[in-house]
Amino acid sequence: MAAKAEPNVVPLCDVLLVLLIIFMVITPSVQRGMDAKLPETLGGSDQSIDVIVMTLHNNGKIDINKQFYEREILDSELMRIYGPRQHKTILIRADARVPFTNVVELMDIARGAGVEEVGIVLEYFEEEGDEN
Repeated sequence: MAAKAEPNVVPLCDVLLVLLIIFMVITPSVQRGMDAKLPETLGGSDQSIDVIVMTLHNNGKIDINKQFYEREILDSELMRIYGPRQHKTILIRADARVPFTNVVELMDIARGAGVEEVGIVLEYFEEEGDEN
């Protein structure tokens, strides 16, 4: 009678169970997606925060809270505005027809001026007094 060799699968099952336990422990700690900071609601009127909105128009003009500035003095003006402020947040509102590289350039200027949080609003809006 010939000896019949059968593989021993017990060590294989042990290894598989250990791997299963390792993956079950590690999987919940793996972060998925990206962090998003949701807007906060203001609880009372004593916490009022005035928002600075920088708008990039389709014709290349830039305004901060509806006051137009030249691109050359934009960084110094932002430094003047954000120097004494505690909340260093800005919203960049841009016409959706403007190339996004121009929006990124404004973000860089704002970050260089000390702005810590930047929000972006892209929309189509009509230029007042624009003949284009």
